[in-house]
Amino acid sequence: MKHVANIAGRELRSLFVSPVAYGVLSLFSVLAGTFFILNVAWFNDMLIRMQQFQAFDQLARMNLNDQLIGEFYGSMSVVLLFLIPGITMGLFASEKSNGTDELLLTSPLTAWDIVLGKLLGGGLFVAILVGIVGLFPGLLFFYGDPELGRTLTGLLGLLLVGWVYVAIGAFASSVTRSQIIAFLISLVMLLVVLLLPAVADLGVATGAPWIGEFFRYLSANAHFEQLMHGLVETGDLAYFAVMIVTFALLTKASVESSRWR
Repeated sequence: MKHVANIAGRELRSLFVSPVAYGVLSLFSVLAGTFFILNVAWFNDMLIRMQQFQAFDQLARMNLNDQLIGEFYGSMSVVLLFLIPGITMGLFASEKSNGTDELLLTSPLTAWDIVLGKLLGGGLFVAILVGIVGLFPGLLFFYGDPELGRTLTGLLGLLLVGWVYVAIGAFASSVTRSQIIAFLISLVMLLVVLLLPAVADLGVATGAPWIGEFFRYLSANAHFEQLMHGLVETGDLAYFAVMIVTFALLTKASVESSRWR
């Protein structure tokens, strides 16, 4: 574990000694603030409209978690999908392009030390991004009455989605020495994961519901939505664990194949 922590610390330091981390954090904060303000404005406009039209039944069903916080989390999950490939593209590809991968592979470190250390470094950076997201719904507790449990489970879901994206991005970075190619591979894979519900609906429409259920299960968003609704189920947590472990194993296999070339 000491080696894993050292590699994770090295990855975080490499991000923060370059403009990459500060650029990503600044851009992410601006986007988070923009989406939050837009969601608050939309929510407030809907309340005013319902009061004007005396739609009291719909007004009673309006709540901060469903119509504001949940929408905000959903928007930020899409933002993470485009930002995380930029964070993970250099995890392994930069080592190969700089020639430092040979030093790592010939050191006493095991393949698991390298893979887990880099995944931990990327995961900690994503945790910082999710922490920034959590600041905005926190403001609502001063002015409204959102549900604390659902707010926290939604953040947990966003964090787990981000970690799955990091695992996929790390695998993409491990199969090439070009950071640009790693970014594109990662982005395409994440877009496929995002679009799986549409494929699932197509499977249902073609008369093969089991195909639809299979692709819907593979979609990170389907499990993320459950957590946003405050439903913490073992099956959803198992999905995130399986996805992270699967891509960690694939990354390890890719790293080991480089060692024997």
